[in-house]
Amino acid sequence: MSLRYLTAGETHGPQLTAIIEGLPSNLEIDFEALNFQLQRRQKGHGRGRRMQIEKDAAQIVGGVRHGKTTGAPVALVITNNDWKHWTSVMNIEPIEGSDETKRRVHRPRPGHADLNGGLKYNLKDLRNVLERSSARETAARVAVGAVARQLLAQFGIKVAGHVVSIGGIVAPAPNMDIDELIERTEQSPVRVADPETERRMIELIDKTKADGDSIGGVVECIVTGVPVGLGSHVQWDRKLDGRIAQAVVSINAFKGVEFGIGFEAANRPGSQVHDEILYSPERGYHRATNRLGGFEGGMTNGEPIVVRGVMKPIPTLYKPLRSVDIDTKEPFTAQVERSDACAVPAASVVMENVVAWEVAKAFLEKFGGDSMEEVRANYDNYLRQVAEY
Repeated sequence: MSLRYLTAGETHGPQLTAIIEGLPSNLEIDFEALNFQLQRRQKGHGRGRRMQIEKDAAQIVGGVRHGKTTGAPVALVITNNDWKHWTSVMNIEPIEGSDETKRRVHRPRPGHADLNGGLKYNLKDLRNVLERSSARETAARVAVGAVARQLLAQFGIKVAGHVVSIGGIVAPAPNMDIDELIERTEQSPVRVADPETERRMIELIDKTKADGDSIGGVVECIVTGVPVGLGSHVQWDRKLDGRIAQAVVSINAFKGVEFGIGFEAANRPGSQVHDEILYSPERGYHRATNRLGGFEGGMTNGEPIVVRGVMKPIPTLYKPLRSVDIDTKEPFTAQVERSDACAVPAASVVMENVVAWEVAKAFLEKFGGDSMEEVRANYDNYLRQVAEY
């Protein structure tokens, strides 16, 4: 069975819900590690008031017993603390009252899904669009990815993320192993390892907020310990780098993705792009460099996966942009729902977890079984096969 998940819920609704199907039985779940990922998503310099309202924690309500998965679908719930202020507005039952009472939205915000969704679903209250298109939904995806990370960790696969740039300020490439990168970026409010870059980014975020504007940036995810051969070259939709790219761009406000040296490859000759193949009895086949970010032919090549995503500035501004009222068709300056001056550090955490999910999905496609013991046996047998090749 293929690993898959669905999420449901609105930003001001009672809860977010996620259902994971396809996890093998006997995977031990670390509940603290699960909620730690949710807490990481809420941090970061530049976040708005919502992060002061919510203290995210996931409750598992199905598929886990006595600390281990049973093989049944795993159901996760994240309660929205802000729901208590929206119980009437977001009630599933019809309510009486004015547009103001219902908090009807008829003025679409540029850069959001408001107008497109209203036209597509023929909704005259754009709140029905913005409630689901909100980045609040990424909390459920982080919870799902946190479970995937725990599966990967059982096989020595580690996932890290860090901020490459914010508003044009670029951090030096971190020259350290993944454990040190995790430790150092976890201490940084902008998730960079370099203290001087951190200081400059914080100053820029504060200035941008004071100006009523927002800024974006670039984040990078690194996955180490990945075996060769995840994904496949035989069909376009089985290429793992393609699937990771889709997952990354699906994150709210992400507009671009690259692997390894990415777009820089367009400016180099082939001799400075491709990774030469080496062999040693200790390491087996490996690459002299990792310019292609751990992929060749849509498959992992045994080097670390290195993927970057581009996040645009948050479109809800305190210096509003022009739009048009759908009732009167008259111009106006867009209303503010709630905004972050910069959500790039938090987006780094989201990206880590959506990448972890795609790697875990490909891992189980390759080594799948109904129990962790069966997956382990398949994995160990494959490693022997590769070592003997």
